Amino acid sequence: MRQRRFGAELRRLREAADMSAPTVANLLGTTRTVVSNIEAGRFGISEERLRRLASIYECDDEDLVNALARMTGGRKRGWWEEYRGKIPPGFLDVSEMEHDAVRLRSVQTAHLPGLFQTEDHARAVFQLFTPPLPRLELELRVAHRLARQQVLTGANPTPYVGVIQEAALRMQLGGRDVARAQLNRLLEASEWENVTLLVIPFAAGGFPLFGDSAVLYAEAANAHLDTVHMDSPTGAVFVDSPTQLAHFRKRLDTAEQTALSREESRDYIHRIAKDL
Repeated sequence: MRQRRFGAELRRLREAADMSAPTVANLLGTTRTVVSNIEAGRFGISEERLRRLASIYECDDEDLVNALARMTGGRKRGWWEEYRGKIPPGFLDVSEMEHDAVRLRSVQTAHLPGLFQTEDHARAVFQLFTPPLPRLELELRVAHRLARQQVLTGANPTPYVGVIQEAALRMQLGGRDVARAQLNRLLEASEWENVTLLVIPFAAGGFPLFGDSAVLYAEAANAHLDTVHMDSPTGAVFVDSPTQLAHFRKRLDTAEQTALSREESRDYIHRIAKDL
């Protein structure tokens, strides 16, 4: 995911400079195929070559160039690599995106954020799959989901703002006891300094992103490198075009403004948990 995002931004810089891949290849002393592979995220490049490309494209955004420089060197081997080949690659892409983000924002309307799910709740989610997942893969997915949560609880926890629609809070996946424990977990997380959880109650009506079951916006060190992840019936969808990113930022802003305050949201979750 990191390499593909890196390559996509290099392609945009080349197109903004109105240069063809063969022209760039000639200036770099390489082939068009190499340039295409770099832009597709199949090849990593050195920081020196990245800065050479930025010079060719006459990119004067120093912050962007420095952010791209930190992404050079090829695919990073993070903790998620131990799951490669064992669970779908889209799960690993989300892990890497979260790991590299400087801030995370989300809207959930049907499910609770994976970064706060208890083991029992996560298992109940994966048990809903049709056809049923093999037992080993189900447990691997649960273990991976729990491991993802280190971005919020590690030595340098990532700031997170999550908007949750009331329907997701009232789903009793795994039964009442599991649901109650899950809501208590949300209440615990809502007290963390780096976490803000906001609830949109039924009474608020519709809001932007209401039709999307899950949207995760990962902010990068430079806004040009932000990425959005969405769940879809056919799998994970990643969005990184500047126009779409701007639209998502506006929709997230509106959803957050529609939600209850942090304190009101905590009280709302507590009341729902108490009713179970």
